Amino acid sequence: MSNLDKIYTKKQQQIYRETSQKDWFMLILHGAKRSGKTQLNNDLFIKELIRVKNIAKMEHIEKPQYILAGFTISTIYQNVLVELTSKYGIDFKFDRLGNFSLLGVYVVQVGHGKIDGLGRIRGMTSYGAYVNEASLANPQVFDEIRSRCSGRGARIICDTNPDNPEHWLKKEYIDNPTDKIISYKFTIFDNTFLDKRYLQSTIETTPQGMYTERNIYGNWVSGEGVVYKDFDPKVHYVNDLSSYEFISYFAGVDWGYEHYGAIVVFGETDNGDYVMVDEIARQGEEIDFWARKALEVKQRYGNIAFYCDSARTEHIARFKREGIDAFLANKEVIAGIEDVATMYKTKKLKIYEPCAVRFREEIFSYVWDDKASDDKVKKVNDDVMDAMRYAIHSKNVVDRGRRKVSERKFKAVKKFFG
Repeated sequence: MSNLDKIYTKKQQQIYRETSQKDWFMLILHGAKRSGKTQLNNDLFIKELIRVKNIAKMEHIEKPQYILAGFTISTIYQNVLVELTSKYGIDFKFDRLGNFSLLGVYVVQVGHGKIDGLGRIRGMTSYGAYVNEASLANPQVFDEIRSRCSGRGARIICDTNPDNPEHWLKKEYIDNPTDKIISYKFTIFDNTFLDKRYLQSTIETTPQGMYTERNIYGNWVSGEGVVYKDFDPKVHYVNDLSSYEFISYFAGVDWGYEHYGAIVVFGETDNGDYVMVDEIARQGEEIDFWARKALEVKQRYGNIAFYCDSARTEHIARFKREGIDAFLANKEVIAGIEDVATMYKTKKLKIYEPCAVRFREEIFSYVWDDKASDDKVKKVNDDVMDAMRYAIHSKNVVDRGRRKVSERKFKAVKKFFG
């Protein structure tokens, strides 16, 4: 095994070699999660900065500029900067604008997920860009990044997970290769450094359909048919709660009037299983009704967290005035659906059937919108489904945040004590 084989997979070596031999303007690495795309692009980013500095020297440019873009500044830090610090020990020093200099190049950080990212780069001349999570970019911001890369020899490197096959990044760039626009697709099997046990468990726990196609095989596919393909009434319904010992409870709330409003309550076991233990779903009810029902839930299950639809902030304020522990739900649709789908797939989510009145009417009619140009669920029979997604995804996001904080604290203590 050569030294290069210890650092890069065969796929990464192929791309590194070919991109070194070609004169290109845009490179897009797309495909499965954990397939090695971002790791390679992080190294190509360092290589590009060295190249940019050499070009700038020839042009007598003392401070060449470069764009580093991600969905938010926070995701840039997590996906790129932390990885580079861990791998190479780079100590990034940020100025008052949140930018930094590296290898003699001034790197401007841009959050591309919202249109206000335009303001950070408008008018600048950049010698290149690294766009992380490119499919999540606002297309106007992406186009502005592309147009700002007008310095001599400028190049753009991108990485992304797959999205809907009608996505602008695929249709306008990946599907239209030229000598200047090149792309490479990854599957999870391209990452030969992955632990075999991790690979097998990932395959076994990834939900069927769209998520397997995208996350395992790197395909740009749309969702088709029923959203929760792994739900099985024989597996996921329970009719007796006496065998469960719940360590906590939490709830999700979807506001409604003409369509159903819903409150769903979950119990969490000590091994991380969730059981939907209560469901309240009604049409034509005002906030007084929902506040009263939430107080009944509080009396029954304790002072639990209610993750609420942010569409009616005045209702959330009413909950708070009533002494209900109400929070804005994390409403990420695709990530939320994936969280719920994964729990069905791994049998970590159960439904107490006697309470699941509206649930039964929605679970098999909750379907993808096959006429939409992006990933959307048809807005019918989705009220309990939305309340469940708000609860589970919000709870999981909170728990993941806590784990990261704990891991950082552990690493800090370990480092302190050697």
